[in-house]
Amino acid sequence: MSFPVQIPIRVPCPPGACICEHDALLADSMADQRILRLTREEEKRLLQRLEQITSLQDLRHVEQRMHEQLGIRVRIEHGASEVRTVRGIQIEVLPMRGLCSKTRQAIPAAIRRGMERTPEVAFELLDEGGLFG
Repeated sequence: MSFPVQIPIRVPCPPGACICEHDALLADSMADQRILRLTREEEKRLLQRLEQITSLQDLRHVEQRMHEQLGIRVRIEHGASEVRTVRGIQIEVLPMRGLCSKTRQAIPAAIRRGMERTPEVAFELLDEGGLFG
């Protein structure tokens, strides 16, 4: 006798507090529901991991895993003008149904904290665009 596997899913945000469309995503059986696996506890673990990045390769690996496991796409690039601090690096989490707006803000903030802790990551990112040669 087999029992269905229960995977914990994210608790919906309070009504009116977010535009994540959690209920609509649950109702749509054809939608990509991977993002619902990102519970609040898992989100905390993800943010801690992003703060602990050690290299650009490590950051790219975490980006790839976020996309594979949750469907989250992150765009990281140096700004159009001069970059003096990590604030000048553009980090954007692309919108998707089911992704809480607070999470969309927390991910770039965690990446920036990681770059502030390990500035070599920011230097590698800028060099990726040909800044240093």
